[in-house]
Amino acid sequence: MTTDATPAPTPTATPAPTEYSDHHAPAGLRTRGTVVVVPGRGETRATYTRLARRLAADAYRVRVIDAPEPGLDPAGFAHRVTDAAAGTAGEEGVVRPLVLLGADSGALAVAAVPDGGPDDDPAALRPDALVLAGPPAAHHTATATATTWEQELDLRTSCPAHRGTLTEDTGVRRGALTTPLPEALLTAARQAEPEVPVLLLAGDADPLTDHETLTHTAKSLARARLAVVRGAHHDVLNDLQHRSVAAEIVTFLETVRNDLTPLIRVESSAW
Repeated sequence: MTTDATPAPTPTATPAPTEYSDHHAPAGLRTRGTVVVVPGRGETRATYTRLARRLAADAYRVRVIDAPEPGLDPAGFAHRVTDAAAGTAGEEGVVRPLVLLGADSGALAVAAVPDGGPDDDPAALRPDALVLAGPPAAHHTATATATTWEQELDLRTSCPAHRGTLTEDTGVRRGALTTPLPEALLTAARQAEPEVPVLLLAGDADPLTDHETLTHTAKSLARARLAVVRGAHHDVLNDLQHRSVAAEIVTFLETVRNDLTPLIRVESSAW
């Protein structure tokens, strides 16, 4: 018996949404290290595409994860970030150095990871260094408020391209920047004393960062460097000075690769 009925089409599987945004070193170049990027309040992974591409162009493996949830559990986050790092492994494992880079609440979350990894998982990956960009102060809402999107953008950045990226991204949560930080996160970050090298980044025009406390923190840590960016606002990784900031991060990464010995020493300068 024959039939001329049209066979039902084979269902097409919808690709599952990815948990990470990945950026790889250019083909033919040996990967120099691994960077896991953690966004801050209201931001999406797309916020850090420009920075991630720039670091990847310098032969670093970059993975951007989702921003910490408002009700962050520091221990749970430690597992999440180390799992993300482990997932970058190739045939020879995760390429070292492994560096965690966080912005805003992501910076506090990265700082709060106990020694870089969960205490209850001795096999968890431990980072070799941290980059903490624009870590906000607990009292920032008393000194900086934004009731409109334009005011929030003014707190974040004066870079037209970055303002456009944030405005056009429907995933960005407007108003999130001035919401209170979780007390558990603030406590964990305050109590953190990372022994790995730390690069602290802050804009000198950032009203959400306590610069005095940040200077004290840099001096109190075993191996820390504080870089203050002239004219930069809270989104110090994505403000007008983003090229210089990316260069500072790459310089730090290369210095970590060289056992904290700077590769360039200025012998003489007219400025």
